[in-house]
Amino acid sequence: MIAFDLQCKNGHVFEGWFADSRTYQLQAKEGLIACPVCEDTNIIKLPSGFAIKGGQNRPEKQKAAADVQNIERRLAEYVEKHFDNVGSDFAKEALKIHYGVSEPRNIRGVSTLSEEKTLKEEGIEFFKLSCPTSPDSESN
Repeated sequence: MIAFDLQCKNGHVFEGWFADSRTYQLQAKEGLIACPVCEDTNIIKLPSGFAIKGGQNRPEKQKAAADVQNIERRLAEYVEKHFDNVGSDFAKEALKIHYGVSEPRNIRGVSTLSEEKTLKEEGIEFFKLSCPTSPDSESN
């Protein structure tokens, strides 16, 4: 089976499944394919939106993986350098900052799912980031 993205003359896009490309061509030629929206039988096949690429470009994949690791490392270093580590008090500190009890600042730490739910309910935006840290960074 093969799936094609199809479009009628009215611009409606839909998907059609066929045994093979030849089956599609025969059905389209005979007007057997109809748009599910307007029932138009003047159908064209759209270019495929995906491609399957072979594994010949391994060096490119390795470079991409190295680039991602470099970005992750640099992000971890930035967060460690520019965010106060409040440890397990993350939710408490975020709430204090949100309500003006503490001065606004960048913070990092850990929180439970329950605390994260509370922060969301209070309208506090945060994001979770998995960053490798060195053992001595926990004291910062």
